[in-house]
Amino acid sequence: MEYFNDHKKLFITAFALFFFLTMMVAILPALNNQKNNKPLPGSEPLTADATAGKAVYVKNGCVACHTQQVRNVEMDKVWGSRPGIAADYAGNERTDFWRNTATLMGTERTGPDLANIGVRQPSVDWHLLHLYQPRAVVGQSIMPAYPFLFEVKNEIQPGETEITVPDEFRKGIKGKIVASKEAMQLVAYLQSLKQTKLYDTASIPKFLYKKKPELAKAGSGTAEGVEAGLDGAALYSTHCQSCHQANGMGLPGAFPALKGSKIVLDDNPELLVDIVMNGYDPRPEYAVMPGVGQAANLTAEEISAIINHERTSWDNNARKVPPAEVKKIMEMLAKNKGI
Repeated sequence: MEYFNDHKKLFITAFALFFFLTMMVAILPALNNQKNNKPLPGSEPLTADATAGKAVYVKNGCVACHTQQVRNVEMDKVWGSRPGIAADYAGNERTDFWRNTATLMGTERTGPDLANIGVRQPSVDWHLLHLYQPRAVVGQSIMPAYPFLFEVKNEIQPGETEITVPDEFRKGIKGKIVASKEAMQLVAYLQSLKQTKLYDTASIPKFLYKKKPELAKAGSGTAEGVEAGLDGAALYSTHCQSCHQANGMGLPGAFPALKGSKIVLDDNPELLVDIVMNGYDPRPEYAVMPGVGQAANLTAEEISAIINHERTSWDNNARKVPPAEVKKIMEMLAKNKGI
């Protein structure tokens, strides 16, 4: 009981527990996320106007009704070109010294998801009119209007943007309705919301690597025969490198590393061949991988060359898989899938 009567011990204990929980629940997971996730190649950082527009977005509570996350479900396909991944949010930086940034993923889809709104609706005029009076562009919209983001003026000054509002929504306003700086910044932020395109395996140029058919012994059943005729490194560069990178380290939050991968190094290559041929959905950790082998019509010899390159590069040291073994696996997979 003496412990509970000592206010100094109680306060020190409470502070220590609070500090411990803060480290374990907030700080360490945040540092780990920064380490394990990186922005996608080709993603563009926010401009100064878009960054200011993000603050306007937060201030006006837009996140209460709009999400910015395309889920891996059929009904979300209308919102983006692909499901969202951790790397989509890895470019977020602190707002300032005192405030951390918000990912603005949202929790309620009262309004449409905005993860790819910059692609779905690129028009500045549409966004401005939609902010001023949503019913002017979407008759059944339940979104509140934001007329306070606009000014009524008699004359337009250089650099200002006037919006054309239908008479039924002007409510007797005779002057020119001009977008404020905040309105333009908010639109700049909305236009910046575009999903970065991932590697498209549907259009693989055939001229990016050279085969040596005169040296390839398709029926030899030896890995050496493939390597003599097909360049596994070149095939990897053509079909795999844009995602898994030249060093095999992948991209944290988007594409898994092949260096040290248990799947790549497994003595039984069945799962590895299946992934190359038919793709893989490892969500929520990484992006969905398409079926590279199916899309590019890769042969057993080509797949053998690719996976042998992966299994013997970047300090990986697994046995080489001959084309005959790959062919048997491919036939088994095709039979199981009813192809």
